[in-house]
This record gives sequence, C-alpha cells and structure tokens, in this order.
Amino acid sequence: MGSKIEGSSTQTNRRDPYEVLSLTRDSTDQEIKTAYRKLALKYHPDKNASNPEASELFKEVAYSYSILSDPEKRRQYNSAGFEALDADGMEVEIDLSNLGTVNTVFAALFSKLGVPIKTTISANVLEEALNGTVTVRPLPIGTSVSGKVEKQCAHFFGVTINEQQARSGIVIRATSTAQSKFKLLYFEHDANGGYGLALQEDSEKTGKVTSAGMYFLHFQVYRMDSTVNALAMAKDPEGAFFKRLEGLQPCEVSALKPGTHIFAVYGDNFFKTASYTIEAVCAQSHEDTTQKLMDIEAQILRKRNELHQFEAEYRKAVARYQEVTDRYTIEKQSVDELLKQRDSIHSSFTVVKSINISGSASNLSNGSSSKISGEGSPEDGGSDGKDKSGKKKWFNLNLKGS
Repeated sequence: MGSKIEGSSTQTNRRDPYEVLSLTRDSTDQEIKTAYRKLALKYHPDKNASNPEASELFKEVAYSYSILSDPEKRRQYNSAGFEALDADGMEVEIDLSNLGTVNTVFAALFSKLGVPIKTTISANVLEEALNGTVTVRPLPIGTSVSGKVEKQCAHFFGVTINEQQARSGIVIRATSTAQSKFKLLYFEHDANGGYGLALQEDSEKTGKVTSAGMYFLHFQVYRMDSTVNALAMAKDPEGAFFKRLEGLQPCEVSALKPGTHIFAVYGDNFFKTASYTIEAVCAQSHEDTTQKLMDIEAQILRKRNELHQFEAEYRKAVARYQEVTDRYTIEKQSVDELLKQRDSIHSSFTVVKSINISGSASNLSNGSSSKISGEGSPEDGGSDGKDKSGKKKWFNLNLKGS
C-alpha cells in the first residue's frame, strides 16, 4: 500500500488548513486531493527557486494536506485544533534540487546513518504526469521489469487488470538489490487526461535489499512509516516501544477497478541513479499469503489500540517504581546512619578509658615480672627453702650398679 502525499512543519503557529487549501469542513477527499495538487505544483520549490515565500507556502500547503488527508488527524484537528496534533510526529520534506552540494552531502550522510529524511518529488515529474506527456511502459500481471532511473526522474508503468484480477486484488512491488533509495508512486487518471499523484511509498531497507510495495487487496493494509514520531522517539528512548506502531498509516485505496493503472519508480538517491525491479502480482496466486496478511494487519491494529491503554498503566507503574526506589535509597541511608550511631554508642560503654589502659598495663607488667622472678629464682631456694639439687642427683642414680 502507499502513503498519502504528505509534508509538514514542526511549527504550530499556522493558518487553518481549510483556509490554506481554500476548502470547507464538508470538503470531500477528492476535493482535498485536487486542491493540494494544484497548490503544491504552483508553489513547488523547483518552480520557485528564487522565491523564499513560495517555498514557505509550499510547506504550509503540504502541512495542511497532511492533516486533512488523514482521517484521524483531520478528526483531531476538527475537535481541538493544532493542540491535538503531535508536532514531533509530523513529517518534514526537503527538496533535493535546492539543497546545494554541501547540504546534499550532509543529507546523504544522515540518511546513511539511518535518519529518516523525506524528500519532495520533482515538479517536472509531477507536471509532466499531469499533462500526460510521460512515456508509460506496459507491466503485465505476473511479470517484472528491471531498470535504472536517474535521480529526481521517474519511470512510468501501466498495469492492466481484468474483472477477475480486480476482484482478487493485486500487489505492486519494487526492490533494489543495490539498496538504492527510491519511491514507488501511484497515479490516478486526471479529468484533463493526465495523471495526478495519489499515493507514494518510500523504499525501506529490508535485509540486503531496499523495497516498497502497494497492496490493493480489498481490506485495509497499513504501512510502517519510520519518520513518524522519529524526533519524539529520540527524546524519549524508553517510550520508543509505545511509539513504534504510531507509524502505521492506512492506505486510502484498498482496491482497484478493472482497467489500466499507472505506477512509477522515482529515483530518490542523493547523487547516483537508482537500480530497481518492479513487478505486478495477482493475489489469486497467493491466497494463503493474502489471508495471513489480513490476519496480521488486524492483530497489529488491535495491538496498537492495546498499547494506547497499556502506556498509561506502564507510565503510572514507572512513576510509582521511581517513587519507591527513591524512598528505598532514603530509607537505606537512614538505616545505615542509625546503625552507625548505634555502634558508636555501644563502643562508649567501657570502664577503662583508652587513655589509662596503656599505663595500667605497664604497672601490671612491672609488678608481675618482679613477683615471678622472686618465686622462680634458684638463688633464694624457692618458697619452701629446700634445695632442689637433691632431686637432680636422685635422677642420676646408676640403677644397674645398685
């Protein structure tokens, strides 16, 4: 599936989106889309390189469209205005043609490091498509086409489907083994005979390739937009888990009618051409896979709703945990201090002060040594006055002689 064409700004001091696009709250999705195409092409940076005011108007138009084209964002804005929208989660697009070499190098570096960077589609590509002057190559169902597209250029393909294929659903996928950066685009037939951009899907790295896909399978399919809430996730790494499924964006087209539909691969590399392989697949030959996808999409959507409720519970538990751990630290310090004071008091219970212990021991030592010396001295004959030498003679008797 594809994402709706979006752009934005982190600024909240903006005009009413309905006023920017000259619409009313009752405007239909088609009217919103038509107004956006007209104004976005009018103020596109490619066509107004020397007019900074036009560039700001382009951002304002894109920002307004990002709100009104998304049912949930539109509902939030209608109920509570800009304050209801997450400014950190709004996408930012840059125009490569106006960056200059140095800034393009930095943008390419950030992209290489995994920082999601949204880029605008060249005004020339949009204008040529709207005028119907592009070359459309056929892409039959069940086939693939490989090619290389220059940066800020597009290769157009026509996919013709019959009644049965339309009922079964189709999938359009593009991959790049060279890990090129590209966009997969879907154009609707315009009343003037040209093609108006309706959906776009930016390539993302999956394993050793980059890929993008659009799924028209008669049930709601979502895409994971890695740029949504990227700034908020950087500010709150712990909350990244709860923001992870916020990037789910519903495809506004879930089925295609019989006929020829126009797709394109747009070169989105910063410097070089983009290598790609695009293929068209009928879901009829992948019934089991289609059913699994439908089940998984439903499970993920339920999980996102569950996480909304669980986040509040988790945050409350974390706050409580922080509260009790802080108290634990305080209580531990308090207990340690009390035990320290207790030990100090215990050690003060003694009769002999430390300053007199050495003197008493010295006196005791002198008195004892004199007494022991007198008792054991052979000169004074012992305490009973007898001569001990007789006993020595008795032990030396010659028993054999007697």
